[in-house]
Amino acid sequence: MKLTIPKEQLLNGLQAVQNVVGSRTTLPILSNVLLRAAEGKLHLTATDLDVTISCSVAATVAAEGAVTLPVKKLFGIVRELMSGDVDIEVDEKAVASLRAGASFFKINGLGPDEFPPIQPFKQSKAVTLPQEKLRTMLRRTSFAVSTDETRYVLNGIFISLKDHKVTLVATDGRRLAMVDEEADIPAESQGEFIVPTKAINELNRLLSVGTIEIKFTENQVGFTLAPAAEGGLGVYIISKLVDGNYPNYRQVIPQEAQERISIPREELLHALRRAEIMTSDKSNSVKLAFGRNQLSITANTPEVGEAREAIPLNYKGKEMAIAFNPGYLMDPLKALETDEVFIELIDELSPGVVKCNEAFLYVIMPMRMS
Repeated sequence: MKLTIPKEQLLNGLQAVQNVVGSRTTLPILSNVLLRAAEGKLHLTATDLDVTISCSVAATVAAEGAVTLPVKKLFGIVRELMSGDVDIEVDEKAVASLRAGASFFKINGLGPDEFPPIQPFKQSKAVTLPQEKLRTMLRRTSFAVSTDETRYVLNGIFISLKDHKVTLVATDGRRLAMVDEEADIPAESQGEFIVPTKAINELNRLLSVGTIEIKFTENQVGFTLAPAAEGGLGVYIISKLVDGNYPNYRQVIPQEAQERISIPREELLHALRRAEIMTSDKSNSVKLAFGRNQLSITANTPEVGEAREAIPLNYKGKEMAIAFNPGYLMDPLKALETDEVFIELIDELSPGVVKCNEAFLYVIMPMRMS
């Protein structure tokens, strides 16, 4: 295998795939990236057996071939090279020689035959969306994914492709984020599945502009990221799905609110940030007290101290106080861009709901008030 490739192209390709490789792998081949040179392109693939990422970058290929090289070492070398072209040549013992300007490296690799093959999709269902739309939807839900591995079915985002709607749901049992968008979904491509956290993290990192095709079967999902401009980076992500049935999330969404209060999003976020400073790990709650034309936010932690904030509101409802985990209440405020949000409340013991003037809904469980 022999090729020449601009440093930036090679770096972009390695950046796209290298994150999926863990620092501790039992199989040495899983620490490597598969490089395949053919037809004027260098194809890069990395996997941890659960998630696989591939991408292609343009290269001048003098001799086609393939090799696997330690991805972290290769990335470290390429990142530090001066700009310009990189010449890569691989011998029959899978040793790669890299030349760039005055720099020269030899890297010991492994043969491509040991690399796990990509499983092809059989009779897959497919839906296409703008990448920006999916990125916004993921930003508004992924923070609520559970990290508790004993409830593994919550360790991912539930995606529903039904009734001309794409719906994303994430919950950890204490809060739930849901967003839906209208989309053209063919009848034969309808379905529901759970995408694991690692694949979601990679999508969050790689989505930009262009389109994304989502393909899925019973046990795996594939995301093809097509760039908007010619010469952009095309990326392909394949992931196993989380096995199991997602809980009936619609049951936890309160049906009728007693009060619906409009609050400036930025003002509420900054007030909560300041109040959170006066909480502790043991006592991590802030009290929101709604009174006539005012919201009072207080944090009172005996071993730390006290914080009080006041936000003027147009509020004529009944006086009500409710306590929330400040971090959980700030997460959706950070993920939204709207000027105002609406908090819907029933009473101090029922879940609160955060909404905005877009297709977004967030349910948060209240905390016991001391």
